[in-house]
Amino acid sequence: MATKIPGRASTRERLLEAANELFYSEGVQTVGIDRVIEHAGVAKASLYNTFKNKEGLVCAYLELRFERRKDHIARTLRRFRTPRERLLGVFDALGEVLTDPRFNGCPFARASAEMAEDSAVRKVADTYRAWLRGLFTELATASGYADPDTLARQLHQLYDGAEQSARMDRDPTAATTARAAAAVLLDAAPLLTVAPAGQ
Repeated sequence: MATKIPGRASTRERLLEAANELFYSEGVQTVGIDRVIEHAGVAKASLYNTFKNKEGLVCAYLELRFERRKDHIARTLRRFRTPRERLLGVFDALGEVLTDPRFNGCPFARASAEMAEDSAVRKVADTYRAWLRGLFTELATASGYADPDTLARQLHQLYDGAEQSARMDRDPTAATTARAAAAVLLDAAPLLTVAPAGQ
């Protein structure tokens, strides 16, 4: 059952939290603007004044999810000392997401699947994916791997697969499986070799 948004929140916060709850649990196309407005407890004009239209609200909802995902991963990675440990730590952060009882799939994949290819929503999803790929690439580079771009693509696909499996197969352990596969991948990936001095 949906929960009411606290009255002390700003209009923008109320609309975003309502959208976050309803869009994520039911889908962006299924949920109409009127339901978001009713759930947020604000005037209809407030939504249009704040977000212009429904697409603007969906983009803001995904940007909120993006920021929360970034913050969650950053907090998790502080527990690890080395770049290689942090690479695997990304999957630990994912595991916490997948075992949340409210988990309902990747919000970016779900929302963008319902939108036109050139929509602003797709652009937000693309930005999130580029950030995640960039994180894997950065950590793989810092770990000394010879081909960090390829390794990042492989790790990203494991990450995507875990999210899909958790939702479609109802498997909350999918991130643990993906982490184990990532560890094997890291062990097998070639490292940069340092040429002897003078060569």
